[in-house]
Amino acid sequence: MSRLERRSPRRRGEPTTRRDFLNRCAAGASFLAAIGGAGRLDGLGLGRAAENEVLPKHVTPETLRAVQKGLDYLASQQADDGSWITGGGQVYPVAMTGLAGTALLAHGDSPTRGKYAKSVQGAVEYLVRCATPTGLITGPSQDGGIPMHGHGFALMFLASVYGMITKEALRKQVQVAVRKAVALTSQGQSGAGGWTYTPGSGDEGSVTVTQVQALRAAQNAGFLVPRAVIEEAVKYLEKCRTPEGGIQYSLSSPTGPRLPISAAAVATLYNAGQFEGAIATDCLKYVWDKFQAAEGWDKGDGHAYYSHLYASQGFYMAGDQYWDKYFPAARDQLLGQQNPDGSWNGDGIGEVYGTSIAVIILQLPFKFLPVFQR
Repeated sequence: MSRLERRSPRRRGEPTTRRDFLNRCAAGASFLAAIGGAGRLDGLGLGRAAENEVLPKHVTPETLRAVQKGLDYLASQQADDGSWITGGGQVYPVAMTGLAGTALLAHGDSPTRGKYAKSVQGAVEYLVRCATPTGLITGPSQDGGIPMHGHGFALMFLASVYGMITKEALRKQVQVAVRKAVALTSQGQSGAGGWTYTPGSGDEGSVTVTQVQALRAAQNAGFLVPRAVIEEAVKYLEKCRTPEGGIQYSLSSPTGPRLPISAAAVATLYNAGQFEGAIATDCLKYVWDKFQAAEGWDKGDGHAYYSHLYASQGFYMAGDQYWDKYFPAARDQLLGQQNPDGSWNGDGIGEVYGTSIAVIILQLPFKFLPVFQR
């Protein structure tokens, strides 16, 4: 089994798979029914006696309620065509739809099952319509003229949902869209090994990490991803490494390490199977030290939600020694930032962006999406 296919050891007290988690839910519900259990937990029919057994470590009933409100908010903001064009989606509809759709998948929903099945289905149909003959997934506005960010988030979502689609015609459309999108990403890689805002026009860190994670999702779904593309992307991040252990913005911008890019690089390197390599180890240490040195949600260098989106994945995949210290504080900070309508405003980009990131982070312990697992 290759490193790209490996998963982390089971965490003590956590379900190993979705089936394991659902079996625990069913067992808890049966137990409560037998004893005439009192109370309900977010519609699951689980009383307080079963909460500690059912929920993954550090996930509280308050966390579930916050997630539910956040997902309800996202569902309420979806346009009739399946896109998200508010709360950051005005300029970046493809990126926001990919992110919001991924947040719904992280809840365990699919196009045919779950409370948000209709929203997931709508997101799939919208992004399929955005798939162009070249393979680039983008809308008429080209997501503000920087389509590769949106392309990466859309590809990750479509690849992640592909195996859940039961409607044959739509499944075929997604299959074609993902294959072409993988080819577009592969062909758009720069000579240095990275990507930038438009295909084949250069390279920088933030777009590079979205492409690698999207390719990882595609490979998880059974699509062919050229190994050389991933290897060159890892080499690109190695070239961008600084003496501090972090990652600079791009090869052509040697201005020192950037925390958001470094956090994204950790998750990306793990996605690429680089768990024990020197670059992953050094980058994880750099990000961890920065997170520990600063109290509060914003750890410096701006883009706090972006930093947490990727750092949370890195810390989760790195193991309990990181996750146990990171998540409880991040969880409480997020719960304190949630607006009365269930939304979060992330990095000033908008509520769809912030809410999608917040609920993805809060749902990581449920491990419903392979791309967020080791």
